[in-house]
Amino acid sequence: MLGLVVIALFGAWALYQRQTVAEVASDLSSKLSEKLDQLWSIAHSSLQDRKYLRAEKALLTILRVDERNASAYNRLGILYAKQQQYKEAIECFEIAQSLEPSASSLHNVGLIYFETGNYDKAALAFEQALAMDSDHSARHIAYAKVQEKLGNDKRMIEALEKAIELDPIPQTLTILADAYERVGEAQLAADLRERAGKLIVPPAQNKIKQPRRVVM
Repeated sequence: MLGLVVIALFGAWALYQRQTVAEVASDLSSKLSEKLDQLWSIAHSSLQDRKYLRAEKALLTILRVDERNASAYNRLGILYAKQQQYKEAIECFEIAQSLEPSASSLHNVGLIYFETGNYDKAALAFEQALAMDSDHSARHIAYAKVQEKLGNDKRMIEALEKAIELDPIPQTLTILADAYERVGEAQLAADLRERAGKLIVPPAQNKIKQPRRVVM
């Protein structure tokens, strides 16, 4: 009889222990999640305030906890790029791309290569980004700029025309107008400038109304 009681008590203790371990694990997970959220907040605000050392420490701490966090590598790459540490920035973007392929990582790599004058590699990175996501006009504009540097006027214009299809804003229309002028298409350039001018709406002038006179 005593043996049965001992066995029952042991079973109850084991069940209690499993519950306790589960509760502890849940509590640790919750605390870790809160800590990571806090670190992300510090990194975001520090980047905005240009407190780069503080932002770097927060991001590196995140990566010590989660070494496969592609978002942290991307943000770290942006931080290094802002400080013109281009080699480190490219490494971070490439790691992010290997962990979680994205058009943003490739686009960022392209921007760094463009900034450092490596136009062939920049073009390749932009092409890969566009293959993944071609729905953003900014990607086409960036690709057009690198094609201009490479002397490929046809590709430059094609990219700008695609950008306008996606987002026909005055700034992009003016860029394409400049490109048309470069290749001798003066009439197309003039038409685009006229179109851009019509889209620019001057701010309405605030009219100060005179108060009505009240007749007593």
